[in-house]
Amino acid sequence: MSTLLDISNIDMVFDTPKGPFTALKEVDLQIKKGEFISLIGHSGCGKSTVLNVVAGLLQASTGGVILNGKEVNEPGPERAVVFQNHSLLPWLTAYQNVELAVNQVFKNKMSAAEMKDWIEENLSLVHMDHAMHKRPDEISGGMKQRVGIARALAMQPEVLLMDEPFGALDALTRAHMQDSLMEIQEKLNNTVIMITHDVDEAVLLSDRIVMMTNGPAATIGEILPVNLPRPRERLALAEDAEYNRLRSAVLTFLYEKQRKVENFSNKSTVVEKDQATDVA
Repeated sequence: MSTLLDISNIDMVFDTPKGPFTALKEVDLQIKKGEFISLIGHSGCGKSTVLNVVAGLLQASTGGVILNGKEVNEPGPERAVVFQNHSLLPWLTAYQNVELAVNQVFKNKMSAAEMKDWIEENLSLVHMDHAMHKRPDEISGGMKQRVGIARALAMQPEVLLMDEPFGALDALTRAHMQDSLMEIQEKLNNTVIMITHDVDEAVLLSDRIVMMTNGPAATIGEILPVNLPRPRERLALAEDAEYNRLRSAVLTFLYEKQRKVENFSNKSTVVEKDQATDVA
């Protein structure tokens, strides 16, 4: 299968009062259509910066991003972003929040009836058709995030970018959202890049886990293929030897290999412990 998204040797340097700060160095990653990629690493390792460059919200200092043969240099509907905060407009209903995105992308391309059907189809996909006429203050946090995902999917993006989309949810709601996301990807064959701090989430959802080194000058340390068969059932995987091997490999990278880098840099053990607790 050919590459859909090519993140080609990007560096990201920010100007600061103390001089240039290199956040990313030679980040290189090729992603195929339908792949689910998780980015994981300690806080401050540049995961969100990578996502923002792919989204077109930041321009890489060197290198670049190619999507389906075209250079990415600005935001576009072919790359939809789902943030940790649902970012719904509070005065609009769930239906109207999705409608806003659909109007931006499909105005004059769909009839009113087609647009209505399309909005309802995407709300149904995330199991929110029963609450489509409720405002954000009338639904739970998990339901708000479902609407945010429906809004992103309704744009028919080639790549879905997710920045810790379930990080603010309780454990049970988070598990339901993970199951919904797996169901959606199975139906739509979405290409997904997701930032997470949750090792179990990364192994459960991903085709590959991209592990970032600590900053500054963060880069890709290791890429771990996840060859667990789909569909995946979390209860069955809890006793699966391969699942536990993959989980252990990610934890080893985060807590041993990256800690050795910190020790070599003469950073204090207090800093190491603080950074370690940032990864669930």
